[in-house]
This record gives sequence, structure tokens and C-alpha cells, in this order.
Amino acid sequence: MKNLIKILFLFLGLTIFKAQQTTIETVKYEDLEKRIQKENDKLLVVNFWATTCAPCVKELPHFMEINEKYKDNPQFKMILVSLDRLVDKERVLKFIKNKNIRAEVILLDDIKRMNTWIPRFEKNWDGNIPVTIFYKNGEKVHFNDGEMSKEELEQTITKNL
Repeated sequence: MKNLIKILFLFLGLTIFKAQQTTIETVKYEDLEKRIQKENDKLLVVNFWATTCAPCVKELPHFMEINEKYKDNPQFKMILVSLDRLVDKERVLKFIKNKNIRAEVILLDDIKRMNTWIPRFEKNWDGNIPVTIFYKNGEKVHFNDGEMSKEELEQTITKNL
């Protein structure tokens, strides 16, 4: 009986873990913009990346380490915005699972309008990734174009938290 209960709890735990790893919200630019404004009581770190971008993938472990450090701080939130194509959603989900990504990941399905929404996020953004934008109280406080080191990420968060 004890073994049956252990197996049941193991199965239930794996089912819950799998459910957490197999969902990713797909949004348009306007949805992301509203989401940023909604998180106005936090330091919000928004990282734009893609699974096919080597510098993006290289910096993700730093983001995960910092996210883990601040995850219990109610004044902090990290969102990873995948710019992968919608048809690659399954690949993104596998990547999240394989790399043990713990921050919230959303898929921005708005590639056709990039020339419209990129300058709305940052007029100096040339469209290359990775890009990280920091918001405090709904206002942009820092824009980082390119890969961030763990130290740069930590310093920017500490300065603005």
C-alpha cells in the first residue's frame, strides 16, 4: 500500500511538473505592452530572445540565476519574451524544459509588425537580440542592447530595485 501511495504521488508530481513545462502564452505586442503596464509596482526585467540566437542562449543561465535569487521579492519580476516563430512553439517548449527555465516565458507572435513595435519599446533598438529592458513603476529605466553578463544584470537590478 505504501508503494502504491508513493507511485501515485510520484505520478501526480510528474504530471504537475510536466503541465508547468508545456504551456507558453502567445501574445501580440499590445498584450505585452498592457502586461508591462500591469506590473507597475515592480522592477520588471523583460528580455527579448530566441532559441536560435547564440548570445541569447549564452546569457540565459545568468538570467535564471538572478531570477532564482530574486524570485521571492514581491518587487521583482522577470519575463522572457521569445521571438521565435509561432510554428516553432513546440521547439521553444522543449528548450524551456531542457534548459530548466524557471522565469515566465511568453511567445511574441507579432513578427510581421516588428518595424512598428520595436521603436515603441526603444527608439535606439535596431531589432537585434538579445535585448533587455528594465521597467520600474511601468516606466523604462534601462535599455541594454546585446548580451548581458551576470554582473551587469545584477548591478542594473540592484540599482533600480
